Amino acid sequence: MIDFFLQGGIFMFFLVALSILALGVIIWRGYALRRSAVLPQNLIEAIEKFRPEEPPTKLLQLVDKQTAPLAIVIRVLLGHIHWPIEEAREAVQTTARREIAHLEKGLVFLEMATGVAPLFGLLGTLSGLVNVFANLGEGGDPAQVARGISEALNTTIVGLSVAAPSLVAYHYFVRKVEMMSIEMESLLGDLVIKLFQLQKQTSNQTKKTTHLEE
Repeated sequence: MIDFFLQGGIFMFFLVALSILALGVIIWRGYALRRSAVLPQNLIEAIEKFRPEEPPTKLLQLVDKQTAPLAIVIRVLLGHIHWPIEEAREAVQTTARREIAHLEKGLVFLEMATGVAPLFGLLGTLSGLVNVFANLGEGGDPAQVARGISEALNTTIVGLSVAAPSLVAYHYFVRKVEMMSIEMESLLGDLVIKLFQLQKQTSNQTKKTTHLEE
């Protein structure tokens, strides 16, 4: 196995480094994109059980110390509960976009690895073939030439071996972020309606009280 990598030349070292980095990003993003870390079940249940006639005190206490993206966006929403609904919605959307961008952090490296790894592999193969055919022109042994061509192809094999898992992981994580962002949007939309329905009811009651006093 060591000989296999050493025969690939300098480009093989780039591919090994790239594979280690890609594996690190896959593990990092796999841990960060756990559903419980992005959309905690207790928050989802709290949003579903929340009623417009209830004060949002319990919900605020629940999200106060959490660092999940859903909790961060809910804190922003609760902080803008006395704002007009359109302005509050805009603040929530801005925060949600920022959190989704954080979820996508590192995925660009996997996307780059899917294109760069095969190119490094091809460069390694071409470099090896240049040396092989140079020796062939000097009357080299055909058996050694065939062995040299086989060794030159090692970098192509490794390049494709790095690119394929990176491509699969990239699309998997992108799809996962997309699905969780859709679910987050749905939950927040439901919560916005409930919170501002409470605000509207309170405003109507205040107007009625003021009218009666007059």
